[in-house]
Amino acid sequence: MNPAVPPTGLVPRSSRRAPAWRRALPWLLVFSIVVLILLGFRPRPIDIEPATVTAGSLTVSVLEEGKTRIRHRYLISSPVAGHLNRLELRPGSKTEAGKTVLAILDPLPASLLDPRTRAETEARIKMAQASESRAIAEVERTRAALELAQQQWRRLESLIQEKAISPWDADAARNLVVINERTLHAAEFAVQVAASERAQAQAALISTSDPSSGTPSMEPLKLLAPINGVVLSVPEESARNVTGGTTLLELGDPSDLEIEVELLSSDAVTVRPGAEVSIEQWGGDKPLRGRVATIEPGGFTKISSLGVEEQRVKVRVDFVDPLAPDLPLGDRYRVEARIVTWTHPNVLRIPTGALFRRGPDWMTFVLEGNHPRLTKVEIDHQNGVSAEVRSGVKSGQSVILHPPDTVTEKTAIRAQAR
Repeated sequence: MNPAVPPTGLVPRSSRRAPAWRRALPWLLVFSIVVLILLGFRPRPIDIEPATVTAGSLTVSVLEEGKTRIRHRYLISSPVAGHLNRLELRPGSKTEAGKTVLAILDPLPASLLDPRTRAETEARIKMAQASESRAIAEVERTRAALELAQQQWRRLESLIQEKAISPWDADAARNLVVINERTLHAAEFAVQVAASERAQAQAALISTSDPSSGTPSMEPLKLLAPINGVVLSVPEESARNVTGGTTLLELGDPSDLEIEVELLSSDAVTVRPGAEVSIEQWGGDKPLRGRVATIEPGGFTKISSLGVEEQRVKVRVDFVDPLAPDLPLGDRYRVEARIVTWTHPNVLRIPTGALFRRGPDWMTFVLEGNHPRLTKVEIDHQNGVSAEVRSGVKSGQSVILHPPDTVTEKTAIRAQAR
């Protein structure tokens, strides 16, 4: 028997052939690893937040802190030198025109007036009389303007119910009535003050001696309130000797309020008289409506909380809505005024979060399927939330809000569910 020849039916293990799947298994593993590596390096779609370009109204406004202010304030001063008794009134005390005694003054014995002093005193009386006559004429003029505004408002009431005029015209007509009412109120106060000034000027001519008896007359001089209002401040309430012209009290009408806002000069140039104002953070649940009454022509320098010099301009705002009786505003109360500088009922709007600068140009990414397209847009007015689009996009197109720096026109994107 030949030992090199194996027994019949027996094959060596080394000469057996492995199954095909087992031979391909290493290659499948290698292929799978390569595919996983390629998938890992493939860029994934970036999640973005889309927004839509729409048509609608746009309002641009300036928000600034302000404070309430009594429009007409009256300083009561001593007409002559003398001894002032202790003042009994306190800040907040109500006064009635011609009845409430503000102060009692014991005049000092006065010497005879020389011709020059007498002539100056008589001239002051004539000037006070002229101021009183002018104030009376102003009352008549304002009353006529108020009657005309009320007639115009009554004519427009029927048109307002039929919606034949715009809300802007209706608000303007109603606001004209309110402004004239308050102007008339202030003019009537001016008449009372002018009459009080005339009486004080005439008091300087009253001799402190009675010619018929030859004995000095030391009757106290009582200063009466010139207006219906309240006492705003009392600089000094103690009894003391005063000279002529010394300030004793300050009076005002708490219902005659306005708002004083100090705007940056760059913002003030965009504000116009009659502009709508939303008065916020005043203590009530809802904002109050107001109108810009005056923009002062001169500015002033103010140091900000950061130590930066700023040029400011005072803007005065009138209330349009009446104040709630249970939430009265006082003098020098803090408020926030949102002044409308521009508005339009129908413009093409784009969210400002979708805009970014590329050099001097405004750019945005417009969605086209799953890829963005870099688009140049022309922007005009903007309020921090939306901006007016002049060209570049159309209504209904989708844009990317707050696009990251990694977004390009070849980037695959995926919109997030809103």
